[in-house]
Amino acid sequence: MSESQNIEYKESWRDEYIKWICGFANAQGGTLFIGKDDSGKNIGVANAKKLLEDIPNKIRDILGIVPDVNLLHQDGCDIIEITVEPSSFPVSYKGEYHYRCGSTKQQLKGNALTQFLFKKTGLSWDASEVNNVELSALSEVAFQIFRDKAIQSKRMNPEDVNIPNKELLEKLNLFTDSGKLTKAGYLLFAKDTEKRAIGSFIKIGFFEGAEIIYQDEVKGPLLEQAQKTVDIIFSKYLKAAISYQGVTRVETFPFAYAAIREAVYNAIVHRAYNCMNPTQIRVYADKIVISNDAALSADWTAKKFMSKHKSVRYNPLIANTFFFAGFIESWGRGIERMCDACRENGNPLPEFDISADDVTIVFPANNVVEMQDVPVNDTVNDTVNDTVNDTVKIILAIIKKNPFASYEDLIKETGKSRMTISRKLTELKEQGLIQRIGADKNGHWVVKTDGGENK
Repeated sequence: MSESQNIEYKESWRDEYIKWICGFANAQGGTLFIGKDDSGKNIGVANAKKLLEDIPNKIRDILGIVPDVNLLHQDGCDIIEITVEPSSFPVSYKGEYHYRCGSTKQQLKGNALTQFLFKKTGLSWDASEVNNVELSALSEVAFQIFRDKAIQSKRMNPEDVNIPNKELLEKLNLFTDSGKLTKAGYLLFAKDTEKRAIGSFIKIGFFEGAEIIYQDEVKGPLLEQAQKTVDIIFSKYLKAAISYQGVTRVETFPFAYAAIREAVYNAIVHRAYNCMNPTQIRVYADKIVISNDAALSADWTAKKFMSKHKSVRYNPLIANTFFFAGFIESWGRGIERMCDACRENGNPLPEFDISADDVTIVFPANNVVEMQDVPVNDTVNDTVNDTVNDTVKIILAIIKKNPFASYEDLIKETGKSRMTISRKLTELKEQGLIQRIGADKNGHWVVKTDGGENK
């Protein structure tokens, strides 16, 4: 029998092997044999009787547990068998926490240690409490987003969510037994999560090589961050290829919307917020890279991520709220959904870089060719020109009525992308039909008619 998750062979005894016993106790339990080589062949051990006395005492004094230690006679050899039961509490070796993973022993550190300790005590990081938080510090917008999405997803009925905010938080188990708001409740709904959870935001940057060209920070309650982040990526950071199906204009992005959305939502839900580092999203012309701190056991690999696996939730309360809002599934299908969306959009499958402390997902772009300049027949051109003229007319009407209209106002009123609005405004300025007065933030538009101005 070869070494495995529950079996370890050692040719002779060394006190450092108590670390292996610690690892078994913190995992699923196991058996350590002394007097066998790595293949499991019996070679025997000297002074077996003395070890029968010394080993249990050393384990008890260092680890605080008492395993079964037996003397076996196999093939004419003395073999020591040490059987360790899984412990219901964390077992420490001189301040270190070891864990059996596969046929190896791992020392737990950082996020992995935090997750392990919470798991052993029956708690999660997001279930711990936040002191001195009034309901007035929570965002009504976030509550409305949750109510709308929960009803839309049909995971909660209107009568279940159209209740006072405090009752809704209680229904979502976002208060501790002592009546204080949990960290999950704070992160999900607080207007300014940075006050109590440093780094609890998302950074987005557009890169050319190693140079960052522009960037955004998405802050606020997680329920708002989820929607804003995806909207910003697709309205500001990506350029769509344009084609026509008959007379219908079709915008095709180089990345699958559903895959990026799923990745962003999963990064928010599974992130290790105790590390105080923001989730980072780097956008390039040929790829999107999403990275965030995580707390994974050592047996998680890129291969395991890509295969079917059960849902493991580092922040179960945050995950539960996102589930009821319809943002995520509860069956560990997030990676599968990302891959399906990439296939449908003609993208290569995402690539994963997994460690115990962080997760990075790389989404390669597809090979969609920019199609704005593809010739079309005269009938289509006439229809397209009419559509373009209509868009221009709408933009002019909006800024005549409201000279202080922002990009967001124009996007909302026209239903066009940021890229389209930007292009039309540039064309109008070049044609001398409009003028921007003052700075981008505090300035206003002037519409020119017949060589004059209409403010």
